Amino acid sequence: MRHLKDLDVHEKRVLVRVDFNVPLDERGKVSSDARIKAALPTLNYLREQDARIILMSHLGRPKGMAVPSLRMGPVGQRLAELTGWEVVCAPDCVGEEVEALTQSLLPGHILLLENLRFHREETAGDPAFARALASLGEVYVNDAFGTCHRAHASVALVPRYLPSAPGFLLESEIQAFQKILHDPDHPYIAILGGAKVSDKLPVLTNLLPRVDRLLIGGAMAYTFLAAKGIEVGNSRIEEDLIPSAKLLLQSAENLGKQLLLPVDHLAAVHFDAHSPYEITGPDIPRGRMGLDIGPRTRAIYQEALSDAKTILWNGPMGVFEWPEFRRGTEALAKAVASSTAYSVVGGGDSVAALELLGLQANISHISTGGGASLELLEGKTLPGLQALESQ
Repeated sequence: MRHLKDLDVHEKRVLVRVDFNVPLDERGKVSSDARIKAALPTLNYLREQDARIILMSHLGRPKGMAVPSLRMGPVGQRLAELTGWEVVCAPDCVGEEVEALTQSLLPGHILLLENLRFHREETAGDPAFARALASLGEVYVNDAFGTCHRAHASVALVPRYLPSAPGFLLESEIQAFQKILHDPDHPYIAILGGAKVSDKLPVLTNLLPRVDRLLIGGAMAYTFLAAKGIEVGNSRIEEDLIPSAKLLLQSAENLGKQLLLPVDHLAAVHFDAHSPYEITGPDIPRGRMGLDIGPRTRAIYQEALSDAKTILWNGPMGVFEWPEFRRGTEALAKAVASSTAYSVVGGGDSVAALELLGLQANISHISTGGGASLELLEGKTLPGLQALESQ
C-alpha cells in the first residue's frame, strides 16, 4: 500500500473519500463535527502541496434519492467555519456541471461533491458510476475508515482507475489495528461490552487466542452468565446463543485465557433511566434485570488492567445513556486512560465516555469506524483496504 506522501499531488486534482456522515440537528446544522476534524490533517497536507481538492462523502441513508435534508451544504459550511477555507459545494457528484467545476478548480481550493448516496449506483458498487467519479480526479485518497467495510463504488472501485493511497487518518487506523491484531505487547487485555453477543461473537472468537485476558460487560455478559448456570433474573439474554457462549467459555479454559464476567450488578426493577435498583450478585433475583456492572466487578476489572501493555476496548459496561447506569463504563474509561499501555478504543459509547470525562488525549488511538473496526477485529478483509493494497 502506498503512503500519501509517495503520491505526486502537487497541483493535481485529488479525489478524497472522506467520512463526513455527521449528525445534523433539527435546524439542519452539524451537531458533532468530530469526523470533519479527523480529516483535517490530510486536507492540510494536500493544501500545503497546492492540490486541487475534491471531497466526496455520503450523509445519512437517502436510498438513491435526492433528499433535501441530507444535502452536503451544512457540512461544507462547518468545514469552512473550522478552517477559514472557502468550500464550494457542487450541485451533484457526477455530470457535466460537476466536471466543469473540477476542471476550473484552482490549486489549494476545495470542492465538496453532493451526497454520493443520492445515486443508487454508489451502494450498488456500479463500475460505470465509479469511472464517472474517477474521471473527476487525477489521484485518489481514501481517508474514510468508517466506510472501508463497504464494497461501494467510491470506496472499493475508484482506486482501480487512479493512483491511490490512504490518508493520514486511515493510515493511523491501519497501523493501530495491525498492532493489536498481529503485534501486541503482552499482557494484552480486551474489554468488550454492548447489548448483543451476536454482534460480538466473531470478534470474541478471533481475539481469544491473541489476548491474555478478556473482560466482558454490558447486556452481552448475561448470556455468558446464563451459560454458566448463574441466575440472571429478567436480564436480556440471547437464548439461542447460550451454546455458543458455552463453547467460548470452554475455549478460553482450554487456551489458558482469563475470561472475566461480572460478579455483581446494578439490578433494576424496570428498563428505565429512573428505575429503582439494588446491588446484587453474582445471581440476579427474579423480577430484576442487570443494567450495569457492580462495584466489585469494577474493582476486579480495574485490577485486571493494572499490568496491561496493550488494551483494546469496544462497548459499554451498562446502559451508558442513563447516568445511574454508566458508572461501570466511566470506571473502565478512567482505568484505560490512566494505563501506560498502548490503548485502542472504538465504539460510540466507549468514545462518548472518554469525551464526557475529557480523557481522549490519554488514549493511544481512538477509532473512527464502528462497523469497519468490528469487521477487522473479526479477521475480515475490508474491501476499501483491499482496493488500496492492489495498487
